[in-house]
Amino acid sequence: MTVQLLRRKFTVEQYHKMVESGILKEDDRVELIRGEIIEMSPIGTKHAACVNRLVNLLVVLLGKRVIVAAQNPVALNNNSEPQPDVALLKPRDDFYASAHPQPQDIFLLIEVADSTVMYDREEKIPLYAEANIIEVWLVDINEQIVEVYQQPTAAGYQHIQKFASGQTLSIQTFSNVTTTVDEIFGQ
Repeated sequence: MTVQLLRRKFTVEQYHKMVESGILKEDDRVELIRGEIIEMSPIGTKHAACVNRLVNLLVVLLGKRVIVAAQNPVALNNNSEPQPDVALLKPRDDFYASAHPQPQDIFLLIEVADSTVMYDREEKIPLYAEANIIEVWLVDINEQIVEVYQQPTAAGYQHIQKFASGQTLSIQTFSNVTTTVDEIFGQ
């Protein structure tokens, strides 16, 4: 006999009320994905270093043309508020104090992964495509590659490229700005 378990899905509003009421703490390592509260993996030293390197690199390359946000929430829809490792956002005077960035505010999302590569590739990246995020990078620490996802549709990204050591890549919105895989991995 198969037992079907019922799952309780939450909205972003309910998720925020859990923080306000103290059920969740602001520093809890969780994110809301498709209505489910997902515990995020602990951040290892290689992961943290890669995120720090990306933030520094992107600030140097893009300056005040963007806001570089590290591990902050983005509001994709009514039931998903992930916390990508890096987000390149359209500049706003209030630095998004009035609301988390939404898809139309996002130039690029970057997920840095070591233990979560499959989850990011199979769950989060399709979610980003559904939300019409124009570009996503998956930085795979283990394989030392950067997967670039562009041209989102409801069925996923139509254009996917993999970049390895020695190769140069650019951000779709800022195509004249380039970096290398080696710079991303500190090589």
